[in-house]
Amino acid sequence: MKTGMKASYEWLGDVGVFRVNRLDAHSDHRYYRTMEEAEAGEPMALRHELNGSWKFSYSDRAEAREALFYDVNYDHSGWPDIVVPGHIQLQGFGSPQYVNTMYPWDGLDGVRPPELPKVNPVGSYVKTFELPANMKGHPVYISFQGVESAFYVWMNGEFVGYAEDSFTPSEFELTPHVREGENKLAVEVYQRSTGSWLEDQDFWRFSGIFRDVYLYTIPELHVQDVRVRAELDDSYSQGSLTVDLRLMDKVHPAAQARVELKDAAGQPVAAVSGHFENGSLTLNASAGEVQLWSAEKPYLYRVCISVLNAEGELAEAIVQKAGFRRFETIDRLMCLNGKRIVFKGVNRHEFNCRSGRVVTKEDMLWDIATLKRNNINAVRTSHYPNQTLWYELCDEYGVYVIDEMNLESHGSWQKMGAVEPSWNVPGDKPEWQPIVMDRAVSMLERDKNHPSILIWSCGNESYAGEVILNVSNYFREADPSRLVHYEGVFHNRAFDDTSDMESRMYARPADIEAYLQGDPAKPYISCEYMHAMGNSVGGLHKYTELESKYPMYQGGFIWDYIDQALVKKNRYGEEYLAYGGDFDDRPTDYSFCGNGIVFADRKETPKMQEVKFLYQNVKLVVARDAVAVRNENLFESTEGLSLQYRLYRDGTEVFAGSSNAVVTAQQSGMITLEFPEGADAAPGEYCIHASLLLTEGSLWAEAGHEVAFGQHVYVVEPSVVAGQASGEVTVIEGDVNIGVSGEGFAMIFSKQAGSLVSLRYGDGRELISAPPMPLFWRATTDNDKGYNQGFQAGAWYAASLARRCVKVELTKDAADTATVAYEYTFSIHPEVKVSVAYTVFADGSLRVRSQYIGAEGLPNLPIFALSFKIPADYNRSEWYAMGPEENYIDRAFGARLGVFERRVDELPSSYLVPQESGNRTGVRRLSITDATGAGLKLNADPKAPVECTLSPYTAFELENAAHAWELPDVHYTVVTVAGRQMGVGGDDSWGAPVHDEYLIPANRDMVFEFTLSKYNA
Repeated sequence: MKTGMKASYEWLGDVGVFRVNRLDAHSDHRYYRTMEEAEAGEPMALRHELNGSWKFSYSDRAEAREALFYDVNYDHSGWPDIVVPGHIQLQGFGSPQYVNTMYPWDGLDGVRPPELPKVNPVGSYVKTFELPANMKGHPVYISFQGVESAFYVWMNGEFVGYAEDSFTPSEFELTPHVREGENKLAVEVYQRSTGSWLEDQDFWRFSGIFRDVYLYTIPELHVQDVRVRAELDDSYSQGSLTVDLRLMDKVHPAAQARVELKDAAGQPVAAVSGHFENGSLTLNASAGEVQLWSAEKPYLYRVCISVLNAEGELAEAIVQKAGFRRFETIDRLMCLNGKRIVFKGVNRHEFNCRSGRVVTKEDMLWDIATLKRNNINAVRTSHYPNQTLWYELCDEYGVYVIDEMNLESHGSWQKMGAVEPSWNVPGDKPEWQPIVMDRAVSMLERDKNHPSILIWSCGNESYAGEVILNVSNYFREADPSRLVHYEGVFHNRAFDDTSDMESRMYARPADIEAYLQGDPAKPYISCEYMHAMGNSVGGLHKYTELESKYPMYQGGFIWDYIDQALVKKNRYGEEYLAYGGDFDDRPTDYSFCGNGIVFADRKETPKMQEVKFLYQNVKLVVARDAVAVRNENLFESTEGLSLQYRLYRDGTEVFAGSSNAVVTAQQSGMITLEFPEGADAAPGEYCIHASLLLTEGSLWAEAGHEVAFGQHVYVVEPSVVAGQASGEVTVIEGDVNIGVSGEGFAMIFSKQAGSLVSLRYGDGRELISAPPMPLFWRATTDNDKGYNQGFQAGAWYAASLARRCVKVELTKDAADTATVAYEYTFSIHPEVKVSVAYTVFADGSLRVRSQYIGAEGLPNLPIFALSFKIPADYNRSEWYAMGPEENYIDRAFGARLGVFERRVDELPSSYLVPQESGNRTGVRRLSITDATGAGLKLNADPKAPVECTLSPYTAFELENAAHAWELPDVHYTVVTVAGRQMGVGGDDSWGAPVHDEYLIPANRDMVFEFTLSKYNA
């Protein structure tokens, strides 16, 4: 460490200066004075947190900052407070900004790397403290776990050090600078530095001290770095342990260490000891037959390290958890412990809707349990190293990790989607090699002992070149036990050796198949796929189906886990989840930050229903009398699961049973279902639900949690066709209206309005607030907007707003029925016609038959439906349909046929931008009622079910709102009944169409039918 140095502002723009007096990176192990403390995993007594309230001053330009604030005589007592860890921009200083690929100063400053924009906000932090008693007389260090993006440190007026890299720790020695009594720690944080050219990730742009800060001291004998290698032989059964130790100080020739390997129950497995030489020691031990680590069974051993002084006394105790596993490529396949692996993954930003990238232990515990409960077995740390605790949780809970270094320079080579790398960094520029390599070293050295990490990633979307190639070779040399990932070589195949696997982003299924059919040299993963922006994740099955079709297809990582939306108040003081532009941040990429399968407030989105089902490791194929159980686990049988099955008739449970279903890994079994004699003898629609449930609770779920699901639907036809209700209907045809009534009901069909305008049952209350009309438009989803649906198919929007009723026809062939039929034409094309026939029966039921006659040369229809309004008092619903969550024709694999209830205001999904949501497919029965249980019932033939949406808003109100708070007050329940709605898609959100089979060609004739009737609870 150099003392007496002066800080230089020029370092910020010097690509060659990214660390001054920063300690070398090392493992993230914890250490104690006794083995009892170490084995208990208690908080470290040798650390002292500096989190909490600090004094703070903000300047939006460097030249306006309080330059000498670090001086011991500078009075900072009048400064406001700021919380550490925390982002400056979320605590009343400056403003957050969201951009995706462009640099945040694009269009504001024309600088090129490594120059800095002229506007460079500065945060000046001061913390005063007294040294804890157990640190007095001992070396003192400070650790900053995360500071964005560059910072200078002073202690008691003396310069300590400087560092860049926002997402790995920066540590400095304070020993020469601390003193008795009060100490003044001063930190100056700059939002922009040369590192900013390497931190152009798709996220909110913040600055400040956003991870923990703590002091620490060390024992006289201190192991600064631990490397644990828990390896397997070629039989994948016998383990060997290698432990490399490096002392902070080499001048301890008599120092020794003892290593004891203990299993999960605390029983000794192996022990070995030795003496340090020149401050280093490597110990090897045979572990014999070991339990293997995998996501299916994350078995962890404890490596107990006792560091002893010359007298043989314990100076330091360390417990490092370890998992025996082997990850490698065998015959062009990525294999874990000898088995081909499939990543069922997701990309995860560290995010909290109130604190940004300041995530808590509680956040992480919720996240890891959510991943496990939804069959997600892998995570990519997009696009930076995460907090240490996250890796510890992945080790313990069982989640495979791609650990990604803090590198993205997207805006330097791709502009508005076009590849243009004329000023790409780091590229082949040797002056950028040290700053980039430092980031790789910092990640690897900190994270190397976590068994969950299978792959090192050289960063994200930074094009390709010698610099990143050199990083990949460093990873291989420093850690041969893991593979190396980098997607950017897709754009420059000259550097294909950078990545050990073929990795692509948003490749469509056909493109992936083309690669896999070409006898490729490398296994394939999609490091990003299924862009889950808004109402998305349609067509996910097309990717997961490749798992069984092509061995070299080894899965992918959905983009992404959580919406990056921030809590903000609108002008009326109401909180909402805000996106780019809502903070007047310009430039911005607006709502492109909303891509999660989890909402920003940590509630699962309906998309998760599909992910959980398609990511199942165990598949259940249900037939009428048996369930085929296909166990695609690599290692674990289904022994810890119970098969539960239920038989339903028309949504009502008839029978429930259970069975053992033990199937070994990679095998299939057939389980017979035992039903009582005649259980399905009565006519009706039957559905068998089969589930595999946890028999015992786990870290991530309680006993009874459903791990896998399958269903089978069949119909038992009646032997006699049911008769029609008896009675009579009265028809009164006026000049303008046609009235149809009977016992307990009255309806009015308007010739002038061209639709049903009144529907009343026994209580006389009006059910029709706005008459049914043909609907061809849905509120555009984010994917629709990316495909430019408004431009491609906007004529259907106009067709939904206006139509011409060209024919009204009354038919009364019998005393107990009457039919009023309407025919409509549309300005979109003279051949397009819709007819809607309303048939009234004597019991008051109303059969609605809607037919579409198409035409050539028109864009695909978003939807073919009838939509009408009823009073908002009818705000409760019960469904017998595919559910329980929202689903669409290309996102219905995870839906199940059953009965479920929701309030109408709970049915739309709270996507960042209002859009089409809340649809259910396979609707057989739907009741819409008020608080008394009275209302309207809809029925459809199970052989020809409909799709339905209930919402407080029309498609047009949703279309024209950018935020939920822009929607009108609720006055109606909007009922939309569709014969078909197009899928939602999800291959990407900037041009990928919905797959052909989930579209609605305009030249296809269609018809659907449903019945409305009175409902009483």
